[in-house]
Amino acid sequence: MYFDVPGKENTQKTIEIAVQAIREHGIRHVVLATSTGYTAQCFPALEGVNVVCIPHAYGFKEPGKNELSDETIQQLRDKGFHVFACSHALSGAERSFSGKFGGVSPVEIVAHTLRFFGQGMKVCVEIATMAADGGLIPPNTPILSIGGTGRGTDTAVILRAAHANHLLDTKIDRILCKPILP
Repeated sequence: MYFDVPGKENTQKTIEIAVQAIREHGIRHVVLATSTGYTAQCFPALEGVNVVCIPHAYGFKEPGKNELSDETIQQLRDKGFHVFACSHALSGAERSFSGKFGGVSPVEIVAHTLRFFGQGMKVCVEIATMAADGGLIPPNTPILSIGGTGRGTDTAVILRAAHANHLLDTKIDRILCKPILP
């Protein structure tokens, strides 16, 4: 599925496509990006499916703070979802050095290359890596990853994540939906 424009207006259709793929392909693990909780709150709890919600890292906008409220985190946990925040796998510490000294790191090149397919594709790979590093999904096993451009979601892929120290072993098996880039 290709959306005419990126963004939040594609969230419901992306989730429908994702749920259908979970059922068709026997997916047992879902990783989804959710900076405010909107996307995660739209996603259904599915029997036998491990759902991992990845918000921005603490300090992304304000030192020591996360954009997800404690109340939203608890609501997601009550739904049976895991919530996991950590340094972003495709920027993290590298951004500190390139911001201070200029230049670009190899990991930032990977991130920019994934953006050839759209911001959501970069997010899908990044959050799957983060979830694998946190021990919340198995590496090298087909999982469904959902990301987006700005708010909401517009990209869903089936991929086999690798830990960050083996990032280049990540494999994207299926692109389920993504926006056409402006």
